[in-house]
Parts: sequence; C-alpha cells; structure tokens
Amino acid sequence: MANVQEPKLISGNANRPLAQAVARRMSMHRGITVGLVDARVERFNDMEIFVEVFENVRGEDMFIIQSTSNPANDNLMELLIMSDALRRSSAARITAVIPYFGYARQDRRTKARTPITAKLVANMIAEAGIERVLTMDLHAAQIQGFFDLPVDNLYASPIFALDILHHFQKMDDVMVVSPDVGGVARARELAQRIKAPLSIVDKRREKAGEVAEMTVIGDVAGKRCIIVDDICDTAGTLCKAAEVLVENGATEVHSYITHGVLSGPAVERITKSVMKSLVITDSIEASAATKAAPNIRIVPTAPMFAQAILNIWNGTSVSSLFETNTLEPIYEGFYTAA
Repeated sequence: MANVQEPKLISGNANRPLAQAVARRMSMHRGITVGLVDARVERFNDMEIFVEVFENVRGEDMFIIQSTSNPANDNLMELLIMSDALRRSSAARITAVIPYFGYARQDRRTKARTPITAKLVANMIAEAGIERVLTMDLHAAQIQGFFDLPVDNLYASPIFALDILHHFQKMDDVMVVSPDVGGVARARELAQRIKAPLSIVDKRREKAGEVAEMTVIGDVAGKRCIIVDDICDTAGTLCKAAEVLVENGATEVHSYITHGVLSGPAVERITKSVMKSLVITDSIEASAATKAAPNIRIVPTAPMFAQAILNIWNGTSVSSLFETNTLEPIYEGFYTAA
C-alpha cells in the first residue's frame, strides 16, 4: 500500500464553500497546501448523478465533505456515488464528513406503518464503502447506534459558548431556553458552559406543523433569553416561542441553532419576528436571502471540522473538541472570550 502522506479531501455540491474553508484551515495547520481533490460531480440529462475523480487516490485516506441537506436525495446520492468511485479506485479508507445529517428526524416509529429512515440511510452509507462518519449535532444521539462503524458526533455548543461570551459580555441577566422538553439536555449543556440558568418552553401540538399552546416554565422576566436548538426548518415554532418569552417579560430574545434549514417562509418570519438575532452555523450552505437577513448571523464550523479531520487522520482524540478551552485557540481570531 502507498505511504499516506496527507489526508485528502473531496467535496460534492452540497456545501462547497464549507469544504473549501476546511481545506484552507487544514493548510494553515499543516503548513502546506491542502486542496480539494480534482473531480467532477455532474448530472446527466435525465438527472442521474455522475462522478469522475481526476487524481490518483490509491492507498489514500479520503474524506468526503457532503451535507445531506436540501435537495436531500440528490446530496445523499452524490455522497454514496462518490464513495463508490473512491472505493473502486482503491482508496485506503473513506470517511464521510456530514456536517448536517439529513433524515435524522425520522429516527423512530411514531405511529404504525412508518419507516425509520435514519437507519435506512445508515445502512446505505455503510454499503457504499464508507468506514467512518464525522457529523455535528445529530438530531437524536441514538442515531450513532444505527451504524455498525465509528461515528464521531461533534457539538456546536462549544462554538456557541465562545460566541455568546464574546458578544454578550455581561452575563448576569442571560437565560438559556429550550424550545421544547425534548431539547432540555442540549440547552442544559450550553447553560452549564456559560454558567447561566435554564428555562423551558413547553409546547403542545394539535397536529404536525401546528403549535396549539406554549407555556414558559421558569421566570424569564427581565432576562435576555437565548433559545437553543439543533434544527430550524420553517421557523414557525421558533418565532412563536420568542413571542411567548417577550410576553412573559423577557427583555431580548436571541436564538442559537446549529442547522439552519430555513425552508419556505422561514427567513421572512425571522426577519419580521421579535427575535433580536438568530445565529446559525454554516453546516448548510446559506441562501442569498439568509445572508441578506439583518438579524441572521452565521458562525463558521471549518476550524472545528479541520481539526477533527486531522485528529482522525492522526489517530488522536476527537472528543477533545467537545471542550470550549480546546476550541479557543482553534478559533483564535474569531472570538476572544470575555
């Protein structure tokens, strides 16, 4: 087998700006140019996906950077086909770097005769020849158990903690809010990192997509509230939660959401909402409308993913990136903790 000198990155069409940013960060760490492997990922006239890799990858440690975001089916198929192309080209190991893991919300059977699509996707990824998965803020932690291969699940909360400490400065009136009971563990983790109290918005749905009633558990009067969640899709629940918090006496409402799906009327709703700011990561490539929105801000994940890829390649700890203190030097130049 060839002597592997450097990890090699390849990207599909889902989020090329993030892939290029990861390559730039790795170049800084390694002191040499780390670029994306020259390849084409195209469509035939009937929209079938075709992949051709123009560089030799025999015996190489390959990392495919590809979120399975909208259009989820196309981006998932690109990932699988790229993996097959690399496997048939004798790559030594293939790691899928999936910043946003699509279909994660279908992780269990909520009623009769429904699929567990997250498990199906896990099976497809394994069958395509992928040997390891690197992702961030899975919608449900148990999805790691759907894979019969190593899965490293990074967390956005250390990045969010750095961002909050940098932008909020005075922390004595800050309160972290979970938008539902199911997200309490995620919100509690961030609250512990920034040493803030925790509140919960309890929501009840009459049917899917519609929130019938919201109740605030905890005293938010006079507080600057930070709503924490992993996914913001149409933003209906998020905007309503912000309104309820203001009605209960919150002075400001900010939101920190890992994956900004922001489909349909989401950006318009957020722009017109009472939220002072929405902070998302670049795990999903932002649309022009998202970038132009005055109260939406995007924080980078490339420094974290670049370091995680290097740690996997070197065989060192990935869990070290769960700590804010570890990320602080990686994000030097982005944030200075107060």
